[in-house]
Amino acid sequence: MTFTSEKRRNIGILIFDGVEELDFVGPYEVFTMSNETHGREGRERPDKVSLITETGRAVTGAKGMTVEAHASIADAGKLDLLLVPGGIGTRREAENEALLAWIAKTVETCEWVTSVCTGAILLCAAGPAKGKRVTTHWAYTAALREGGGAAAVLENIRYVRDGNLVTAAGVSAGIDMALWLVGQMHGEDHARLTQRFMQYDPAPPYAAAV
Repeated sequence: MTFTSEKRRNIGILIFDGVEELDFVGPYEVFTMSNETHGREGRERPDKVSLITETGRAVTGAKGMTVEAHASIADAGKLDLLLVPGGIGTRREAENEALLAWIAKTVETCEWVTSVCTGAILLCAAGPAKGKRVTTHWAYTAALREGGGAAAVLENIRYVRDGNLVTAAGVSAGIDMALWLVGQMHGEDHARLTQRFMQYDPAPPYAAAV
């Protein structure tokens, strides 16, 4: 399914204390660079990208990064794409009934529902990943299976799509997933150009040295 870039979308990225920084910063860079790429090509920037916290206040990530929010869950409005990152904070938020209820309500009208890493825990707990194929960080696949909810937890894959649900493996895999989503929303050529402007061409140093 491919959509034209003429449609304007509200992209919301949920963040919370203990969020893994690259889980959300990577996709944020992809979505905002996509907007910049539209501008470079002489088009209006179509997507609004917002960082959302439960209260609207700043949060501190798993590695100590403090991040301001654009909106709270109360005033985030209707979203077309929701991204839920992972991090140690997901264990706590999986018990946060108010946040889980917001996720469950928000995804009802989303075009895409997505997670990175252990964000899949929250999507299982809130409902949208129940009975679906998902993935998560390699170190958490067994625990996610034991927790139940998902139909299958896949390993050794960067991201998994099941309907409008797209889940990414750990940390850097969220960049790959976000680029794929940009391709679905704005076309593959645009996604490839966005990737080029990011200069995203992974060559991990130890693999590259072989």
